Amino acid sequence: MKRDSVFLIATQDGKRAIFVDKINASEILHYINQDERHKKKFLFITELILRRIKNPQLYDKEEINGRKTSVTAMKFFKGQENDRIYCREFSSKGKRQIIMAIILIEKKKTQKLTKPIKSLIEKISKYEYEVE
Repeated sequence: MKRDSVFLIATQDGKRAIFVDKINASEILHYINQDERHKKKFLFITELILRRIKNPQLYDKEEINGRKTSVTAMKFFKGQENDRIYCREFSSKGKRQIIMAIILIEKKKTQKLTKPIKSLIEKISKYEYEVE
């Protein structure tokens, strides 16, 4: 079953776009908008993503047992709160690159991927979306 999404932002040419999973949208958007610090960090990370600037300290693919997945993570305040928004990258039918922000994990406690996080990554790597 395909999941619904909410559009957030796209490049001017529309070739790359960021959406949010509709089920988790209110939680993710509340986190982003809860204060200026979160909003500023989110806008900085999305700007890097849309401009295709690699910065693994802020946004990177998640690997499980050396195997790359379609899941990425926006990394907020590493070494502090260590919050994450797990995303999934895929191409739409129109060849547009989609970054789908799916779930927020606050206060990630370890650098390593724990068993529950690995399970979550496996689960969201299988989510399908219909986007325009």
